[in-house]
Amino acid sequence: MIEYIKGELTELTPALATIEAAGIGYGLNISLNTFSAIQGKKEVKLYVYEAIREDAHVLFGFVNKKEREMFLLLITVNGVGANTARMMLSGMSVPELCNAISTGNARLIQSVKGIGKMTAQRIIVDLREKIVSLGIAEEIPSGGQMAAPVNNQVKDEAVSALTMLGFAPAPSQKVVLQILQDQPDAPVETVVKLALKMIK
Repeated sequence: MIEYIKGELTELTPALATIEAAGIGYGLNISLNTFSAIQGKKEVKLYVYEAIREDAHVLFGFVNKKEREMFLLLITVNGVGANTARMMLSGMSVPELCNAISTGNARLIQSVKGIGKMTAQRIIVDLREKIVSLGIAEEIPSGGQMAAPVNNQVKDEAVSALTMLGFAPAPSQKVVLQILQDQPDAPVETVVKLALKMIK
């Protein structure tokens, strides 16, 4: 079992990193999050998951252990393969994904290509407790719920409006939840206006 590979980053695309270590070039499948984290670096260290199939040995590389832990949890869910898990980690950061799972936001999880309604619900049911017990979700209170209940209708409408304005669903969701935590009674228009000032 390869724990990690440390060496010179010789080639990099948004989906694949080649690291040369001890004269051997290892091709590792990566997420966009890892790509962003290692872009421009000469020496890198990636944590590894080895997928051994009948027809191939495939290596997946992760910028930190938390991303790898999230990946390993995702592939335990029926219907989620290694490439789908990588796609999910490319569409959302680990905290965003933990947030979506802990709040039961199936719609946000479904926004990832290849994830249907049933799979999104299965991910939430299977992983909600596990992400808390493993300590992946540092910013989520134990029990896996947000600190205060939010108005889901306002939240969904605000996220939908921001998405239509061209913002990505994951950061929109994060900002809207933050606003509704502070102002639970805010109407949709107010939430959207505030989000437009805060969203990155």
